[in-house]
Amino acid sequence: MQIILLEKIVNLGQLGDVVKVKDGFARNFLIPHGKAKRATALNLAEFEKRRAELEKIQHEALLQAQNMGAKLEGLMVQITQKAGVDGKLFGSVGNGDIAEALNKQGHQIVKAQVRMPAGPIKSVGDSTLSIALHADVVVNITVSVLGETV
Repeated sequence: MQIILLEKIVNLGQLGDVVKVKDGFARNFLIPHGKAKRATALNLAEFEKRRAELEKIQHEALLQAQNMGAKLEGLMVQITQKAGVDGKLFGSVGNGDIAEALNKQGHQIVKAQVRMPAGPIKSVGDSTLSIALHADVVVNITVSVLGETV
């Protein structure tokens, strides 16, 4: 399916690009979330009328992400979980737990923004993770998991 991107999407394209994606990706994610529209003649004309407005919105979102990134860069978050004597957790610390801890500190983070390339944390210690605030803004934070013996 041919679509017009209404914002920059990583590994797909920039604002205003007409790209071809799989039908399910467009119907189930891009179009319902307002990230794209079908590439019809009518939608192309409407997009060109709104291009300046969309670029301004995109620029403001980037500035807001950069400001939030400056606050988050190098931040350390401590999470306490139950652990055994060997330092292994009973369960794991996932992106939802990290987003919740950041939200308690006053940062507005959604769990989908937390990038955990090694998967959930399953042992006590420090781990470095990245938070993707925008397609162009990714910051690193340190998560310190503390063991709570049972």
